[in-house]
Amino acid sequence: MADTEADPEPLIRSSEEIEYESIDAAEGLRKGVLIDETDGAPTFAIRRFVLEPGAEVPPHTNEVEHEQYVLEGEYTVGIGDGSEGSRANDPADGEEYEVEAGDSLLIPAGTVHWYRNESDEPGAFLCAVPNGDDEIELLE
Repeated sequence: MADTEADPEPLIRSSEEIEYESIDAAEGLRKGVLIDETDGAPTFAIRRFVLEPGAEVPPHTNEVEHEQYVLEGEYTVGIGDGSEGSRANDPADGEEYEVEAGDSLLIPAGTVHWYRNESDEPGAFLCAVPNGDDEIELLE
């Protein structure tokens, strides 16, 4: 198959090249975009999040699905709380799960979820999402 201008180019990025930014919705949460459409990735973006000790991310939904892989640490992930906008298959009162390095998660688009790190060590995870708008909606 011949290369065309639309074909993505291979990319190798050093960890030193990744810039992390704080997330307004949650103090103690930082995000680094590893690869996304600005790098020529045609379909998915990969991001690395760091959840500092004591940090909490409030209940929210996202426009797109999230596949996550826990890289380090231990923290709590909550899913579903019965609020308007929760997916019908979410538990009415929400459930919390303790996750640790090596665990994987699928959070479908529109699912209410939250994070809390009660440990003394940072937690970190990779998050793969489809390219495009990943609008977050905080729930009150």
